[in-house]
Amino acid sequence: MPFVPHTEADVAAMLAEIGAPDISALFDEIPSHLANGSLRDVPAGRSEMAMLQMLAERADADAGYTCFMGAGSYDHHIPAAVWDITSRGEFMTAYTPYQAEASQGTLQLIYEYQSMMAVLTGMDVSNASVYDGASGLAEAMLMALRGNKKNKGGLVLVADSVHPNYTDTSRNIVRNQGIQIEALSLDASGIVNVHDLPQDLSPAAVVIQQPNFFGRLESVDVLTDWAHEQGALVIAVVNPMTLSVLKAPGDWGSEGVGADIVCGDGQPFGVPMASGGPSFGFTCCSQALVRQMPGRIIGQTEDLDGKVGYALTLQAREQHIRRGKATSNICTNQGLLVTAGTIYLSLVGPQGLREVALASHHGAMQLFDQLTQIPGVSAVFEGPHFHEFAVRLPVAAADVIDAMMDQGILPGLALSHFAAGHVSEAENTLLVAVTEKRTPAEIAHYVSALSDILKNSTQVAS
Repeated sequence: MPFVPHTEADVAAMLAEIGAPDISALFDEIPSHLANGSLRDVPAGRSEMAMLQMLAERADADAGYTCFMGAGSYDHHIPAAVWDITSRGEFMTAYTPYQAEASQGTLQLIYEYQSMMAVLTGMDVSNASVYDGASGLAEAMLMALRGNKKNKGGLVLVADSVHPNYTDTSRNIVRNQGIQIEALSLDASGIVNVHDLPQDLSPAAVVIQQPNFFGRLESVDVLTDWAHEQGALVIAVVNPMTLSVLKAPGDWGSEGVGADIVCGDGQPFGVPMASGGPSFGFTCCSQALVRQMPGRIIGQTEDLDGKVGYALTLQAREQHIRRGKATSNICTNQGLLVTAGTIYLSLVGPQGLREVALASHHGAMQLFDQLTQIPGVSAVFEGPHFHEFAVRLPVAAADVIDAMMDQGILPGLALSHFAAGHVSEAENTLLVAVTEKRTPAEIAHYVSALSDILKNSTQVAS
């Protein structure tokens, strides 16, 4: 936080000027039962040197691991040029482009970002992002409820294969808006059971994730057709990297009618994992819903001399209009991360994205095939995956993770807190992700290390 150079004498003089006895008197309108009397959980302060030493130690603790973690944040290669350019002062210090005449560079970059995201998702319009994929899903639900003219009910059906954090975040954000979230159940293969879809609920929106939280591929065409038959709008949650290979949400459905809203997290596009953030969310939609879009939409125009220019075309945020008329009061354009994502997309290009996705898929299938040959290790779900999959171990996944980390490997995410009720023996299941960065030697090391750990744990148990 910034250094505030007010001495005690300065503070006393200001309080005397306004007639307040002390600083706490400035907050006397807060009811006493809502005030926190003390900050018992806030630790004592540290010196700048001690703080830097502590953070350096924590940073060193993250170094040296081969990462097979995923679940929404992935260890993709980031070309050096991405952050060399993003870190330039013109981008690093740029703020919200309220004054178009002084912000043409930032506006053009966001326009290019929106254009690429619209093409990638197969949708008509993209906005200038939201905080992250989870809050993006909440915004998509609110969009759907405002935009579904046929069904004003507050029911949203969310597949049980959607990332649990996304569902929980959305529920926290929309629960006071009269929105009810109910689940679409899964079959034994870890995807929505298309043979047992409800026919009498009349949802306003249906949420489908592709690939889903477990890495499985949903029957998106069937689900899209069914949702539209129920009068619901379709919200697609996608990993944008996979769209270079998988069908774009704008083409989902037997007749290519497509999803109505697409959201997700842009982290795979040039944003480091960084212990979970920050990142940027994206939202795209059909033209019919454009005025329900949160955040901003940048448009291209011409000035009086015929020169190309850029402007904030739609900006229904609370800063610009009355709060009650705003489409969102929490969104942001996450400008710096969007800058990195735009530069990444520009450098890698369509063919590069496809090669990254295919290499990730190929590596995942190699690791999956080899892991399931280890005695006691089995697939949790049968059927196609993309670059992430769940395996069942003969021992607790948390114990395996600790042992694998001793070998310099982050082996995946233990599903005990994420898949209870959806996966049997959830405490023994591990969600593993593979990106294009993982070499054959690293995959072989993973298999060898896990095999030895399981063999030793079996011997100890016996």
